[in-house]
Amino acid sequence: MLEGLYAAAAGMEAQQQQFGAVANDIANVDTPGYQQTIVGFHDLLYSTGGDGSGVVTGAGSAAQIVGRSQTQGAIEQTGQPLDVAIEGDGYLEVRRPDGTIGLTRNGALALDAQGRLTNAQGMVLQPPVTLPPGVAPGQVTIAADGVVSARAHTLGKLNLVTVPNPDGLTADGDSLFSATAASGPLRAATTATLRQGALEASNVDVGTAMTELMRAQEDYAMGSQAFQFQNQMLQIANQIKP
Repeated sequence: MLEGLYAAAAGMEAQQQQFGAVANDIANVDTPGYQQTIVGFHDLLYSTGGDGSGVVTGAGSAAQIVGRSQTQGAIEQTGQPLDVAIEGDGYLEVRRPDGTIGLTRNGALALDAQGRLTNAQGMVLQPPVTLPPGVAPGQVTIAADGVVSARAHTLGKLNLVTVPNPDGLTADGDSLFSATAASGPLRAATTATLRQGALEASNVDVGTAMTELMRAQEDYAMGSQAFQFQNQMLQIANQIKP
């Protein structure tokens, strides 16, 4: 009977993780370049219970994030010269304060005190692109292949990279990802382009997300009822005299 309690509790925890992932998606529906979370469920270990009956009993289920939706988000025109939307499979590289490389599809770029292009959190794009003194953002042209120029002079290039398995990237928050052994090494993105003066919107479908949120709530409530039922049955069993 304890197995029933464990299974119900495991199911509740799995739905809580699903609920948290979907809630985070909804909170980032207006974040440029945000990719919807994909949550997967799997069975926990099965056992025979050790009572000699041979009946196989499951231990419930668990949830985990298995990747991010690679669906292209809508391209929205902003008119801002330093905004770039990524079209296709690719990421911009930025250098974090600790020196590591982060990947992002959020193309809302800015300038730091040295005139270098950065992401919204002030992390410098890699390789660095610096605007010379006197060059205003409105004078900057960013071509589809990432070449940055102003006043007929090339200033650098925004390199787009990708990985063999995007689902293996680690999400670090603030629309940043890190390459891992599961994702494979960084390589040049050959099918992605940039569009200046635009941003890629989040690819979260609000209607679908709300449906998943309500389903997670309902499944959690069912697990809670199952837990209470198992607990009541256990109390009754304990009250029965041998």
